Amino acid sequence: MNRILPGVIAMAAVVVASNILVQFLILDGLLTWGAFTYPVAFLVTDLMNRFYGAAAARKVVLAGFVTGIICSLIGSQVMLEFGPAVPLRIGVASGIAFLIAQMLDISVFDRLRRGIWWKAPLASTVVGSIVDTALFFSIAFSGSISFGAEADSATAWALDSMPFMTFGADQPLWVSLAVADWMVKFAVALIALVPFRMITGKLNATIQ
Repeated sequence: MNRILPGVIAMAAVVVASNILVQFLILDGLLTWGAFTYPVAFLVTDLMNRFYGAAAARKVVLAGFVTGIICSLIGSQVMLEFGPAVPLRIGVASGIAFLIAQMLDISVFDRLRRGIWWKAPLASTVVGSIVDTALFFSIAFSGSISFGAEADSATAWALDSMPFMTFGADQPLWVSLAVADWMVKFAVALIALVPFRMITGKLNATIQ
């Protein structure tokens, strides 16, 4: 447990920070500050996978999952002007998307770990982030999924029609939110290759 403790702490910090920062909107509501911190979870997972293997990375992900559940439970009790800070649909969507996407990231990384150094972290993060975005936004906001009238009403604002990404054809708001969110995830995946390379290089030199 001691060897993965830094990973557990880092993952918990990312999850907590993202749950707080998601409350702050930017770019006319297309994004939140949490969109920039959440993808760091993939970096934490990939680093743990690189040094300690898939089993250790899964333990770190489970720690992040539990942390996320706690954050959602606390957020569901914090009442804002339009309802709870974390509505039921968003809490459920967040947990499902995080767990499945991170576990998929681990599997993809493990398959590619012996290739060129950047291939495993980039491919696993891109695949994981696509699944994360698709699951979260469809479960949290799509009109094709229902959690009951009361739960659905808390996220009904995302079904409002608006120009896609503020300039395209009209689409439900959540579609633009999903695309903007994934664009940030992809950008962070590229940027994260730098710290991934630096950290793995330093630790490999220390081990040797």
